[in-house]
Amino acid sequence: MNLPDRGPDQVRIGIAIAVPDPYATELQQARADVGDPLAEVIPPHITVVGPTVVDSSVLPAVGEHLEKVAGETPPFRVHLRGTATFRPISPVVFVALAEGIAECEMLEEQARSGVLAQELRFNYHPHVTVAHEVSDEALDRAFQGMSDFEAIFEVAAVWMYEHGDDGVWRPQRSFALGGGPAA
Repeated sequence: MNLPDRGPDQVRIGIAIAVPDPYATELQQARADVGDPLAEVIPPHITVVGPTVVDSSVLPAVGEHLEKVAGETPPFRVHLRGTATFRPISPVVFVALAEGIAECEMLEEQARSGVLAQELRFNYHPHVTVAHEVSDEALDRAFQGMSDFEAIFEVAAVWMYEHGDDGVWRPQRSFALGGGPAA
């Protein structure tokens, strides 16, 4: 995983849609089954804003920004179905979105503005990773093994995660879509 460097008074955050259980447990196990070392440290999610370093003093402004963006975004449905890959560009196999793509794209565009404005390495493509930077054989197993995966769930919030010194991404705060109560 390509993570931006951070200084002593900075935090590394990411903004994502958490995949709920029972699907999250199944996706995490599938990732572990192919030997992905990140299976235990990255919860199953759909990235909205990838790993981003901000000064600790800016976190309140990030929170205000995300409250506004989330409040202006109506809840929506996601349908995950089947697998796809970014190979040969990137050694990643993922579960694809069959529904909710446009909503994720609009949410990402709004979230990645203001205090979180940044250039992207790759075009935004909402997905749920099930194998990353493992052998080609393991990528093939993930692609085959999850090809019939399907999940449907409502997205009512986005989460801000923080990347700890131990390499684990932990949820810090949720932001309710549509201005509803926080999850």
